[in-house]
Amino acid sequence: MKQEILPNFPAELFIFDNHSSPDFQRQLAEIATEQIHVTYHSENKGFGFGHNYNAQLTKSTYFLICNPDILVEKQAFQQLLTYLESQSDTALVAPKVLYPDGETQYLLRQRLTVFDYALRFVPFGFVKKLFNRRLTRFECRELTDQNTIQEIPFVSGCFMLYRKSDFDAIDGFDENFFMYFEDNDICQKTRQAGKKIVYFPEASIVHFYARDSHKSKTAFTIFMKSMKTYFNKWGWQLF
Repeated sequence: MKQEILPNFPAELFIFDNHSSPDFQRQLAEIATEQIHVTYHSENKGFGFGHNYNAQLTKSTYFLICNPDILVEKQAFQQLLTYLESQSDTALVAPKVLYPDGETQYLLRQRLTVFDYALRFVPFGFVKKLFNRRLTRFECRELTDQNTIQEIPFVSGCFMLYRKSDFDAIDGFDENFFMYFEDNDICQKTRQAGKKIVYFPEASIVHFYARDSHKSKTAFTIFMKSMKTYFNKWGWQLF
C-alpha cells in the first residue's frame, strides 16, 4: 500500500492498532508520516470499530477498507477508483481476490443460509462431495470465474472500496460484530439504502488468507456468535 498507492494517488493511510505489543507499536511509529496516520487503542474492540474510527478521521471522497494481509497494485486500484467515480448509483466496488499462487478465492455470496455455513465446517470430505453443487453455488464459483462486471449482494470485507458519503450514510459498520459477518451486514445495509455493490474482476488483488475460524476454538466461538447476531438482525435463513 505504501509503495503502490501513496506515491501515485492523493491518498492517506490510516492504521488502527488494536492494542498490539509495545514492540509492534514501535514498528508502527517508525512508518508514520504526514500521509500515514497510526492510532493506538487501549483495547481490541473489533474489525468494524477500527474502520469506523478511521472513517471519522478522513474527509476524502473514497474510503478503502483493507486487511493488512493484502497486496494491491496501482493499476488495479486505479481501475476500481475509475469505475466507482463513473457510477453514481454504486456505493461499493470489490475486485477479484487471489491467493499468492494466483488461485482464485471464492468470497462472493448471492445468498446466506445457516445450512451452507454448516457445510463448510463439516470435517467429512464425503459430505462436502455430496453437496458439492450447493457449495459451488454458495461460493459463487461460476459467477466469480465469468470475469464479468456485475452487481452482487455480498462481497468480502478484506477489500472494499466505498464512496465515503455512502459509507457515512449507513453509519458504517455495526460494531455489535466483533469479527466475522460485519462485511455481510454492511452489504445488507448498503443495498437497503438503495445503492449497488459491484464485483469488478478486471482488477485483482492478492490476499494472504487463513481460515482462522476453522483452526482456533476462540475464533470459532466468535464466528458462531457473529452468525447468530447477523441472522437475528436480518432474519434466519436455514436452507
